[in-house]
Amino acid sequence: MKTIKHDSVWDAITDTPQESASMKIRSDLMRALQEWLNIQGCTQADAATFLGVTQPRVSDLTRGRISLFSTDALLDMAATAGLKPKLTVSATTIKPTGRLPAKRQRKEAIAA
Repeated sequence: MKTIKHDSVWDAITDTPQESASMKIRSDLMRALQEWLNIQGCTQADAATFLGVTQPRVSDLTRGRISLFSTDALLDMAATAGLKPKLTVSATTIKPTGRLPAKRQRKEAIAA
């Protein structure tokens, strides 16, 4: 049996790089919001009122039910909480994929 190493758990359990990237971002946002909730020390109902969501939504957040949240919803809550969310893309990891045709071939394909 061959051992496969992954950079993150999301790489191992998702089917596509796109899904993995989305899950990484959502999990980072959820962890930050969970930490914010712990620091605030308020009830879920008070947090829900402040964040503009329902108490069951805050419960889902604290339980880590990531599949119930979109990136946009988590970004909105994080911004409302004053967390100043920011996305960083590392250019050092950009590598040729071999999926796109060479530059000259693309021009020829477009002209055709």
